[in-house]
Amino acid sequence: MRSQDRLTMEFHISRNARDVYQFDETLFSLSGNVIFANFFAARVFAQKMNDKRDLVRFPEQAVQAGQITAMGLIDEILHFVVSLYREQRNPQTMEQAMAWLEERLGQEAVDETLREFADQFPPLAVYRREVDLEAYLQRETEGVPNRQIVLEELLMLWLANKNLAFSPYLELFDDTSLKKETAYRPIIATLADYFETQPAFGPFNQFLVDMLRDPAIKVPHSLSGQLEYIRETWGPLLGRYLYRLLSGLDLIREEEKMRFLGPGPSRPYEFAGLEFEAERYSRDRDWMPRVVLLAKSTYVWLDQLSTKHRRSITRLDQIPDEELDTLARWGFTALWLIGVWQRSDASRRIKQHMGNPEAVASAYSLYDYVIADDLGGEAAFQNLKARAWQRGIRMGGDMVPNHVGIDGRWVIEHPDWFISLDDSPFPSYTFNGPDFSGDDRVSVFVEDHYFDRSDAAVVFKRLDRWTGSAKYIYHGNDGTSMPWNDTAQLNYLNPEVREAVIQTILHVARNFPVIRFDAAMTLSKRHYQRLWFPEPGSGGAIPTRAEHGLTKAEFDAAMPQEFWREVVDRVAEEAPETLLLAEAFWLMEGYFVRTLGMHRVYNSAFMHMLKAEDNAKYRTTIKNVLQFDPEILKRFVNFMNNPDEETAVAQFGKDDKYFGVCIMMVTMPGLPMFGHGQVEGFTEKYGMEYRRAYWDEQPDEHLIWRHEREVFPLLRRRYLFAKVDHFLLYDFYTPEGHVNEDVFAYSNRAGDQRGLVVYHNKYATAQGWIRTSTAYSVKTGDSGDRTLVQKSLGEGLGLHYEDNQYCIFRDHISGLEYIRSCKELHERGLYVELGAYKYHVFLDFREVQDNVWHHYAHLTAFLNGRGVPSIEEALKETFLQPIHQALKELVNADTFRRLMDARLTDPGGRLNRALLQEMEQKTLHLLQEIEQFTGMTADDAALAGEMRQELEALLKLPQLPSSAAWSKAAESRAVADYLTVNLNDDSFVWGCLLGWWCVHSLGRVAGEAHAAGQSRSWIDEWLLGKVLAGALQDLGVDGPAASKAVAVIKVLTSHQRWFASEAPDTPKRAHQMLETLLRDSEVQQFLQVNRHQDVLWFNKEAFEQLLWWLALVAAIRATGFRTAAKAREEMLACHEIVQQLLEAAQESRYQVEELLRLARLYSP
Repeated sequence: MRSQDRLTMEFHISRNARDVYQFDETLFSLSGNVIFANFFAARVFAQKMNDKRDLVRFPEQAVQAGQITAMGLIDEILHFVVSLYREQRNPQTMEQAMAWLEERLGQEAVDETLREFADQFPPLAVYRREVDLEAYLQRETEGVPNRQIVLEELLMLWLANKNLAFSPYLELFDDTSLKKETAYRPIIATLADYFETQPAFGPFNQFLVDMLRDPAIKVPHSLSGQLEYIRETWGPLLGRYLYRLLSGLDLIREEEKMRFLGPGPSRPYEFAGLEFEAERYSRDRDWMPRVVLLAKSTYVWLDQLSTKHRRSITRLDQIPDEELDTLARWGFTALWLIGVWQRSDASRRIKQHMGNPEAVASAYSLYDYVIADDLGGEAAFQNLKARAWQRGIRMGGDMVPNHVGIDGRWVIEHPDWFISLDDSPFPSYTFNGPDFSGDDRVSVFVEDHYFDRSDAAVVFKRLDRWTGSAKYIYHGNDGTSMPWNDTAQLNYLNPEVREAVIQTILHVARNFPVIRFDAAMTLSKRHYQRLWFPEPGSGGAIPTRAEHGLTKAEFDAAMPQEFWREVVDRVAEEAPETLLLAEAFWLMEGYFVRTLGMHRVYNSAFMHMLKAEDNAKYRTTIKNVLQFDPEILKRFVNFMNNPDEETAVAQFGKDDKYFGVCIMMVTMPGLPMFGHGQVEGFTEKYGMEYRRAYWDEQPDEHLIWRHEREVFPLLRRRYLFAKVDHFLLYDFYTPEGHVNEDVFAYSNRAGDQRGLVVYHNKYATAQGWIRTSTAYSVKTGDSGDRTLVQKSLGEGLGLHYEDNQYCIFRDHISGLEYIRSCKELHERGLYVELGAYKYHVFLDFREVQDNVWHHYAHLTAFLNGRGVPSIEEALKETFLQPIHQALKELVNADTFRRLMDARLTDPGGRLNRALLQEMEQKTLHLLQEIEQFTGMTADDAALAGEMRQELEALLKLPQLPSSAAWSKAAESRAVADYLTVNLNDDSFVWGCLLGWWCVHSLGRVAGEAHAAGQSRSWIDEWLLGKVLAGALQDLGVDGPAASKAVAVIKVLTSHQRWFASEAPDTPKRAHQMLETLLRDSEVQQFLQVNRHQDVLWFNKEAFEQLLWWLALVAAIRATGFRTAAKAREEMLACHEIVQQLLEAAQESRYQVEELLRLARLYSP
């Protein structure tokens, strides 16, 4: 505890977690948060969490006291830093921060958020109901208003949720509901803004919030690493807290020494000695390299689908088609259903006996290899399989060859198939608990100490009820943790067992084209002997097995061939369309695919090393593979999580690091595997016994959107990335000439398609050159000998090495295109700059040959490495620069503002003749440049004069209602009012009008016959729309509105003379005009014409806007080139057509065909 002269601020946890784990009240203090005054309290805290976990079957789920201590220390130190800030910088900082928030967000929003936070993370007195929440918030503690205390705790909660190293314990402090229901996010953002106005602090002179975030940013995935960082950088600030920090680090290190779970620390793969083993790869079928696998925990998925679709979905044949459609649309080609086999009833009963009444059996403790009855059995599975295959999705399933459930069919019928003893291996073992067998012939007893967790026995007792004989059968065990106490270990020295398992595998293969073999490395000869029949003198990995050891000769005699080699050969012969995938660790990855012949093998280094940012290690792994045999790289299964690990977002977050690693996963050779809930952003780790998800999580729509934008399009290009024939890994050279190991750069090719991927897996910036590949080996002749080769980037991409060749390529992430000299790519490489966790995926490479005018060379020099939306458009722009430059003299925000200011709004106003003369001269210059570019001739001076007349009429439009000529008669006044109703100071409206004026007459340079069509064509051909949109955005019109304005300009240009007619009163004129408009696809798009239930509809507001715009351009022409009387006559006729069409639109109920019919009736 801190001394009494300081406020007590402790580690916050949620009310829900308190209720679930029933934390001891002595662990709570003033603010209702947990404090760890000593390490015993941390161990008690951890034990209460572990009591709810199945640590026998899933020891990796154990909560460690050292991790809890680390989180508590980090939280306490951050509070201490805030208190130091108050002492040394601003004693009133939290009071001022509160006022800042209330001023910007309102007191009501702030109070509601603080109230909701204090309710979800209540102070102890509030949690005990000793004090009302409202009363607590109105009180003070040691002179500090409790609202300020709660505000500081709120900030700490946000820091905890942003800290990736805290994510495995998210259930303790999940802020999801606060984000959804309160102003939590704006408060945090506004609080950060406040501290940016305050004095900086700390060793790096940072704003306070930035300083508090710094350890989690610098060391994102390690609690001990963050404490080390705090010790090294904040040491002088900590004073008496330094001792507690060091003690916490000692506890973590002590625990790390004691634990040896899973495959252990990741090491770069090495292949020493593997060259002496036979090379016996299995041949891929055509579909295998393109597999993208998605894992689903079957029971959990069905429960989630039930919630999503609001109906009971419990059988495989009830999975909706739309779910399969989504998976296919996303690009998944294989679906791994975890846990579809008939599971051990004993496993279920054991787990329920241990405290989870909803538990099903473990997915890896099986009764038999038949589809589970409660999933619908074989018929339901075949239904799902057929529907999935209709969408190009193959089914994947598990095979657990190492063991079966303790009440499995084979345990009952073939007890001699298991590793067992006639007597209990330890006298202290007792078997007096419940009988977990469901078969009258046999009783099955788990060792008694399992139930109070005081021991995890290596055997269980099988009692034959008919004969009374007992066998003590070993549980499954991989030697790295406690035994799997709901399983029975098969004896592979028995040839009957090997054949029975092979027959089972063939049975599985007939249903599942993709088979995943669980813990496959335990059945390799090397490790099976080490675990169960260790050589004398080698020690034992499993208690009591050393006394049953065999010499290598004895073991080889009993198991003469690698079991997996026999499996691979038999499957190739009897079920050749089966992809065999091995879960294998212990540096056996290369052996499993190269010698044993598995099609694919787990590559756990991908996840572990990239998460920890051991980038040099992972680059070394790839380089070692490439130098030994690149074919191994093609055989890896790359993943960001698997069912035994934390979820992908818990390990990698949801931001650029996640997507950078995910991009690597889907663009590296091998097989990409996505975890259950990975795309949706779920953070709960589903136990193998889960029947449902326990956390209430909703799909993260933004995360899904980023997958759909960045990741899923690449899944459909797996043909480009999956193989290794042309794969190259490159060194990334800094400007100083060093290799930056944090940047992964690699290329691949398929046919004439190429891809280049660059990812920076570090919170830092990087710049440098991709120039030369690392070495890779190629076979030289029939002997199998290999030699090492390196290539330049240009060679790796298969580019020509000539002066006049240029390479154009597109970045899939930004959408921008780039151009480089092929010769430069060969000689110097590609220069790239990358921020933290940023990435590029360069695709669509194509080579072009420069012409005699060196257009591509000039464009390359002009862009100077920059990307553009389209290289071809950029090339056009270089040709069109004279026209664009002349047009920009007219079309720019400054000129548009000057013209808007020159509008006449009252009858006495006078036009700015100097401005009009300037516009006429700039128009003349533009027309002359067009003549020069096209080789056409026209009376450009006369045309510029006419355009000036139009501009004068346009600028006079606002004064129409007040002019004498238009205000006398009610009929003409109505026309004037209609025309000017929107002519205020709207930049969008005037931007459209002025933009239209600048371009609609340009086609007259080519002649009068088709002037409107030519003008409209040149807007696209000459990229004039980009110039118009840019000017409008500079004028203050946002991007989407600027695009809409260009669409308006194009329509008005195409139909600028809609009102011109030899006979203004031609019958059916409104109908003819309407038909002309509706034949134009751009008008249809503007009107949002769409078909729904076999009816063609249009948008009411868009139709009204279009008619107003058309009336306006008619008025400009009429008032600019007609006498006043003739202009009124013409505009009255136009207005009548417009009104007829407006009435017809309303009566048609905005149906296109009905509008045309009514327009025909209304026409004079």
